[in-house]
Amino acid sequence: LITRETWGKKIDFLLSVIGFAVDLANVWRFPYLCYKNGGGAFLVPYLFFMLIAGMPLFYMELALGQYNREGAAGVWKICPIFKGVGFTVILISLYVGFYYNVIISWALFYLFSSFTWELPWVHCNNTWNSPNCSDWADNNTVSDIYTATPAQEYFERGVLHIQDSNGIDDLGRPRWQLTACLAVVIVLLYFCLWKGVKTSGKVVWITATMPYLVLTVLLLRGVTLPGAIDGIKAYLSVDFLRLCDAKVWIEAATQICFSLGVGFGVLIAFSSYNKFSNNCYRDAIITSSINSLTSFFSGFVVFSFLGYMSHKHNVALDKVARDGAGLVFVIYPEAIATLPGSSVWAVIFFIMLLTLGIDSAMGGMESVITGLIDEFKFLHKHRELFTLFIVVSTFLISLFCVTSGGMYVFTLLDHFAAGTSILFGVLIEAIGIAWFYGVDRFSDDIKEMIGHRPGRYWRLCWKFVSPCFLLFMVVVSFATFNPPNYGSYMFPPWANMLGWCLAMSSMTMVPLYAIYKLCTLPGKFCHRLAYAITPETEHHLVDNGEVRQFTVSVPLFLVSQYTLYITSLQGII
Repeated sequence: LITRETWGKKIDFLLSVIGFAVDLANVWRFPYLCYKNGGGAFLVPYLFFMLIAGMPLFYMELALGQYNREGAAGVWKICPIFKGVGFTVILISLYVGFYYNVIISWALFYLFSSFTWELPWVHCNNTWNSPNCSDWADNNTVSDIYTATPAQEYFERGVLHIQDSNGIDDLGRPRWQLTACLAVVIVLLYFCLWKGVKTSGKVVWITATMPYLVLTVLLLRGVTLPGAIDGIKAYLSVDFLRLCDAKVWIEAATQICFSLGVGFGVLIAFSSYNKFSNNCYRDAIITSSINSLTSFFSGFVVFSFLGYMSHKHNVALDKVARDGAGLVFVIYPEAIATLPGSSVWAVIFFIMLLTLGIDSAMGGMESVITGLIDEFKFLHKHRELFTLFIVVSTFLISLFCVTSGGMYVFTLLDHFAAGTSILFGVLIEAIGIAWFYGVDRFSDDIKEMIGHRPGRYWRLCWKFVSPCFLLFMVVVSFATFNPPNYGSYMFPPWANMLGWCLAMSSMTMVPLYAIYKLCTLPGKFCHRLAYAITPETEHHLVDNGEVRQFTVSVPLFLVSQYTLYITSLQGII
């Protein structure tokens, strides 16, 4: 019997969860969404969805992993037919690793480029610049489609070399500079993960805390800049009329789904290394709250600099405000380049991006490694080799993203790898726990760990509110789907088909595993179904004709000596 390792200290676990959940999207997405959707008013739907779905699901995953002490697939010994969703989230984490590590390699490239007296994205006299390049000083009409700023051209032409590609069907070779940066990131990840949580738990002391130090320093510098206060006012300006727009609520719900990191299997993997009696309820409240507060705090940092850019170039704020990679690799570097001692500020900023990204990448990798090692026990003795296999495989696939046309591959992966599929995964997860394993039994498990059952509020959310919310989000995700694009480039039909195949490959794990399980269990169909929905520790009860998940006084059907009883709302309140 292999004794499961545990975190060296409780703070190692908390920092790991915070480090994973607080990632680049906290800096590049939430502040822009807040600004675009009514400023402070956006916090109303954001906090509403946080309370009814975000926190309950976060709490559910932490408790699930801690009680069962297994990875994302192994925890489904509580209801074997749902083990497919474990493989779904493992696959999603693997797919995200294919392109997420590339973002970190971009940040590393920028970091190396910042060790110079004059930053390379200041002027238009470089070898990569095109005739369309125009310095800000000469380009007050930012919306002019025929001009591009030096920072924009540095990112697209100097770093990505996208001008050497005609589209996703013309990728070219991997660029050695980005390949080298990607290799450094992969080596870092390997040595952070190879010994398990004993090593990764120490790394997060730096990677999870550094962003807060840097954000604070950048804020103190940002608020002293001219126009910064106007930027912050625009960020916080309250427009309650925007709450009448359904799109605002949908964007808030989407942000909650993706910002907390639920559905990647990471929270399950991390909490599985906790001591059994750890207070996972308190951990869920603390870490999910810190994640949301970080998003809100980073908005002050971002918009103080955006306000400065707007003031300096005498353009409207919406001309410089954007989200995604364009914010952290174009707009922010551009703002930093205008400051005295710009190289120092650039180094500080890109160190922050590195630390924001690296612990989130560590979390995703740990989900894959823990999930598969716990499922295939023979891998326990070879963790170092298996970790090497995973990171090298990720590196090889990621090479497609560091070619001249790599941005097209990156965009396609980003659009399909963890969109609808992760919402679907969390929905199945919530249904499996609340309706098949049972909220009542799940609450008893939590009581066994922390000494008291979850309150009525949490049980109602798990049983009804969160599944309904997730079902709504899955439907909205399909209904509002738009094909990916990069600027004016539209992807060919075969690329969209490939993207959907990628998304479906993870989602189909749920029905495929359920069919596999039903086909491999002994006995007639109803007997196999009874086994498939009963915890593995209680399979002897099935032999006595009892399925405790569904118990009521009226038998639904009889098969030989086995009787399957079914009920609806059992002991929730």
